[in-house]
Amino acid sequence: MTDNMTENANLIAGVTGDWEIVIGLEVHAQVSSDAKLFSGAATAFGAEPNTQVSLVDAAMPGMLPVINWKCVEQAVRTGLGLKAEINRYSVFDRKNYFYPDLPQGYQISQYLQPIVGEGEIEIDLEAGVLKTVGIERLHLEQDAGKSLHDQHPDLSFVDLNRSGVALMEIVSRPDMRSAAEAQAYVKKLRAILRYLGTCDGNMEQGSLRADVNVSVRKPGGELGTRCEIKNVNSIRFIGQAIEYEARRQVDVIEDGGQIDQETRLFDPKRGETRSMRSKEEAHDYRYFPDPDLLPLTFSAEFVEDIARSLPELPDDKKNRFMEEYSLSAYDAGVLVSEAENADFFEQAAKGRDAKATANMVIGSVFAGLNKAGLTILQSPVKADRIGQLVDLISDQTISSRIAKEVFDLMFDVGPEQGRDPAVIVEEKGLKQVTDAGSIEAAVDEVIAANPDKVEQAKAKPKMAGWFVGQVMQRTGGKANPQAVKQLVLAKLGIEDQ
Repeated sequence: MTDNMTENANLIAGVTGDWEIVIGLEVHAQVSSDAKLFSGAATAFGAEPNTQVSLVDAAMPGMLPVINWKCVEQAVRTGLGLKAEINRYSVFDRKNYFYPDLPQGYQISQYLQPIVGEGEIEIDLEAGVLKTVGIERLHLEQDAGKSLHDQHPDLSFVDLNRSGVALMEIVSRPDMRSAAEAQAYVKKLRAILRYLGTCDGNMEQGSLRADVNVSVRKPGGELGTRCEIKNVNSIRFIGQAIEYEARRQVDVIEDGGQIDQETRLFDPKRGETRSMRSKEEAHDYRYFPDPDLLPLTFSAEFVEDIARSLPELPDDKKNRFMEEYSLSAYDAGVLVSEAENADFFEQAAKGRDAKATANMVIGSVFAGLNKAGLTILQSPVKADRIGQLVDLISDQTISSRIAKEVFDLMFDVGPEQGRDPAVIVEEKGLKQVTDAGSIEAAVDEVIAANPDKVEQAKAKPKMAGWFVGQVMQRTGGKANPQAVKQLVLAKLGIEDQ
């Protein structure tokens, strides 16, 4: 199954012409809370099976759910961060279905009257393009337990540790038109949740997962029949699942078939989706208000108190970085993608060249962390050291090239890790050569040794860069590059372009 895209990356080329992908996402985000939605059982990841289960979670007779107001506060906080309508009156319903990891025989969720209504998220696309994706709703619900099929050759076991854990289901409008847009949406949503402190966004641990709804249609035509891809737990897999599923649907339709509304699973090993179960058109018959829970109500003051405690969110921080530090939209966007990254940059940039600091953080620091598999909080080079390194460049103690070398020494495991960059530069004799006489001597030597290159440079002035490189090499990279360039041009009689 090949995916031949047209010039418009959002369209798929088919035998009968172009097709448009329509995508909506239902993201399940685990609420950051020490206790479950309706019980006091713990929620920590990695506990031994069935060690974090209350009588409520196990559905013992006579056990009644009691709302955890921390979870309510976190849902409202998230709704405010999504610029969404907060519903001060909402209702918990029973969603009835039967599965081994759901001991109650129903899930407590919200259906017709959710806690949060319509909102929006602005996502960043290529070439600085911004797109607004609508949020339809956010509701609170319980997570189910987990069936374990690899513990016994003939039996399946059930772990109820996750049973009753609070989830926020965040439902988007079908506003996305490509895998890239869906991935950008999840990245942005995860960043907002982390800034707010309402979900840790750890997809590997299941704290954030997405049900991906995909359909195809002729551009601008009627919506097609959608398929839901359940529980996709990585941004990379979301992209792969969408691209495969969209192409599959186009092939089915163009072969004369029709798309059945169904639930599918994504197989990361094979890179394809497969049918899981049929999905009925209407499912409202499964819901009715939970008789054990009163409608959820809270005051306007409750909402206002939460609103006052909101942090500076990614979009606001990005705009401030562009205005206050004169950063490009791209650089600012990269820096604010995680709150910890933004904090690191601001600490490093305090009182110095912000653009140079941003280049150092985005280039050297992020590259080093990615290679080592570390987070910014685990960086062996702290923000104040990065600031000191930028200062050494600014006052021309070292060149940018030498700064990269010094950073690597400070980052890699060894005696120089985390040390003061000024001390390293002094001890290793890495100070930039600014003495005009020394630089001129090196330039003269290179010119004298390469008369043929001199004639070439006079004919093609861009060749002067070769001489600059040779001089830098001769001086061990310690000569001031700008001074070398000016001298080379002057000696060759070439005007600076």
